[in-house]
Amino acid sequence: MDATTLLTSQSMTVCEFRCDAGPDDTPFAECRTGHSIAYVRSGSFGCHCRAGFFELVAGSMLVGAPGEEYTCTHEHVSGDVCLGFFLSEDMVDALSGRREIWRVGATPPLPELMVLGELAQTAADGNSDIGLDEVGQILASRFIDVVSGKPRKPATPNARDRRRAVEAALWIDDNSHEEVDLEQAARQAGLSPFHFLRLFSSVLGVTPHQYLVRSRLRHAARLLADDGIAVTDVAYDVGFGDLSNFVRTFHRAAGLSPTKFRQASKGMRKILQEQLALN
Repeated sequence: MDATTLLTSQSMTVCEFRCDAGPDDTPFAECRTGHSIAYVRSGSFGCHCRAGFFELVAGSMLVGAPGEEYTCTHEHVSGDVCLGFFLSEDMVDALSGRREIWRVGATPPLPELMVLGELAQTAADGNSDIGLDEVGQILASRFIDVVSGKPRKPATPNARDRRRAVEAALWIDDNSHEEVDLEQAARQAGLSPFHFLRLFSSVLGVTPHQYLVRSRLRHAARLLADDGIAVTDVAYDVGFGDLSNFVRTFHRAAGLSPTKFRQASKGMRKILQEQLALN
């Protein structure tokens, strides 16, 4: 089993698990130490636990609770890949819902969860502007709604809530060139990460991380109009951690690479200058 940690915060840890076990390998028991959900990306495996025996395939979710023992088997095929979300007790409390929900063992490939699982994988691959911790919270919240059969009521922000969200957005924009994460922004707003994500998204229509990325893109577009700043410098100046991530994200948003965008902006300036000269 190869495990790669993709994100660590006070609220959750996200890991990718790649298992190459097969029918000839001897299964062994493991014990959960916390609450978790693991989205099966590919492959298949079985799971024996107190809730019963489950066959998991792509789109299924393995669910864990503290103290729960489980044994995974690979009777049919070799290997699987999972994206695991390990939640803090504070996050589980914020999600609410009965604790028994976390002892269901597993869920089948449900469309309500599969679409979010794939979004989480897209975020893990760096191909989305939603934060991996954000989609992890959304997936966990949706899991509780689906299993409990009680949809969560839409948030109805009051004037104070809306002010909090707007002030948080202004703070994110002012600090978008720095390392900003969900927990930092939530502290600025005086809320837990879970409640801050719900409030911000409800008021402004985007998640905090989406707004952060779009603020960086907006600042980058402005800087790219200036020939005096190298594309690499633009990427780091606006807050992107590496050039390839900046190029990929900018191209996804603008439909052009940063270099092509700069060339296009120069062309537009030239057209405007020629029009002004003719007038």
